[in-house]
This record gives sequence, C-alpha cells and structure tokens, in this order.
Amino acid sequence: MDKLKHILDSISWFFNYSLYSSDTVSITVKTVLLIIVALVFITYLLKLINKLVTSKLPLEDKNKFESIFGFLKYLFYILVIVTILHASGVNLTVVLTASAALFVGLGFALQYLFQDIISGILIILDQSLHVGDIIEVENKVGRVFEIRLRTTRALTRDDKVIVIPNHVFLTNSIYNYTQNHKTTRESIKIGVAYSSDVDLVKEILEEIALSQKDVLKKPKPFVLFDDFGDSALLFSLHFYTNNSYDDPIIKSNIRYRINTKFKEHNINIPFPQQDVYLYQQNNLNK
Repeated sequence: MDKLKHILDSISWFFNYSLYSSDTVSITVKTVLLIIVALVFITYLLKLINKLVTSKLPLEDKNKFESIFGFLKYLFYILVIVTILHASGVNLTVVLTASAALFVGLGFALQYLFQDIISGILIILDQSLHVGDIIEVENKVGRVFEIRLRTTRALTRDDKVIVIPNHVFLTNSIYNYTQNHKTTRESIKIGVAYSSDVDLVKEILEEIALSQKDVLKKPKPFVLFDDFGDSALLFSLHFYTNNSYDDPIIKSNIRYRINTKFKEHNINIPFPQQDVYLYQQNNLNK
C-alpha cells in the first residue's frame, strides 16, 4: 500500500512539476501534456469532419476545403492553448488587456472576410453555383469561370472580369440563367405597319428563327401578336437557345435577317408619328 502511494505521489509530483514560474504565469508538465493531447485530438477530429464533408464533392472543391480546414485547425489550436492555460491558473488578463484594441480592429477588418468565406462554403456545399453558369449581377451578364472561398469571378460579354464577393449570392437576388438547365427562352420585339399582312409577318419571323444558328428547332420558335400600338402592330418572336451568353449576337443576326426579309416583302417597320391639326379661328369682330 505504501509502495502504491509512493508511486501515485511520484506521478502527481511529475505532473505538477513547474517548467516555468513567475508572478503571473506558472506552466507545469500537466499543462503541456494537456495541450499536446488536445491538439492531437483536434487534428484528427478536423480530418474526420473534412473527410465527411468533402466525400461527395468534386476534386476542385475538395482542394478549397483543405485551405478552410487548415485555417480552422490553427484557429482551434489557439483557442485550445488559451483555454487550457487559463484553466491551469495562468493569468492571461494582462495579455488580453494589452491586445484588446488589436482584437477590436481585427474584428472590424475581418467581418466581411469571414462573411464572404462562410458564404463561399455554403455555395460549395449546396452546389447552388457552378463553373460555367451564366449569371446576371447588377445588370451585367457573365459566365462563371472560378469560384473561390471569398470571391467568385465571371467573364462578362465584353471580355471583362467581374469579381463578386460571395456574400452577394446570399444577400441579393441573382439571376442564374443556367441553374436548372442550359436552355433559355429569348425574345425579340418587332413593330410593323398597320397595313401589313399579319399572317405573312408570323410566317417570316418563324422561318428566320428556324434558319438561325444557335436557335433550337425543339422547342419550336413561336410568334405572339402582343398588341395594337400607337404607330404599329406589335409582335414578339420567341425562341430557345443553349447559348444565352451570346444572346446579343444571336438577336442581332436575327434582326439583320428580319430587316432584309421585310424589305423583300414590302413590310414596313414604322416609326412613331403624330398628326397635328391646325385650326384657324375667324375674327368675328371685323
């Protein structure tokens, strides 16, 4: 019994042996061992979580999460070390007080950074945005070519790169032309003179759309008689395409063909007109 007590006392003495001691700090062997065990535990726990989260993600997205978990690993390391030191009786008040102003400044500086990173993680996890998607942000249409943790990059129709903070996708309404599929329906509005043959107009518009490159044959293009305008009969040509990114070029080519065909068939595209009537009032006091 005395031998067992002696062994226990020796173990207790070893764990409580002071490696460093001062008026405010006292670090023992037990503190160091606790820190090592906690760090090893956190390392394996984060590896397990990383494996579970990225098991069904593409390789490119898995690589992005590697950097996330690398950042989280060091963040948890710092939190664990501070917590264990505080629980072991180490007085961290002086250090924390001296760093308070620094922490406040970092908090403001990192606020939007963390917001963008968290948004990037959610985008990757729920797969709401993919490379190659056609999106519209602030009236600018672009094709996504890179999704990072903090920002998403898209190439606009005029070959300019737009950098979008990821929190925009969670806080604002974003048009994603290809979220469900690559096929989109586009339209062109046309006005013709009131004397025009509306059946001929419909036939010409459908024929032009069907002969146009990048316009799908199925679903078939169709024409709507929209309204009786002030100066023209208003029609709209609707067609489907798998290339909505080049939509302005497709529409321009169709308009060229419409203008040529209408001239061949003497169909006029009127411009707004107003009739002005002048009345002369007779002088009754002659």
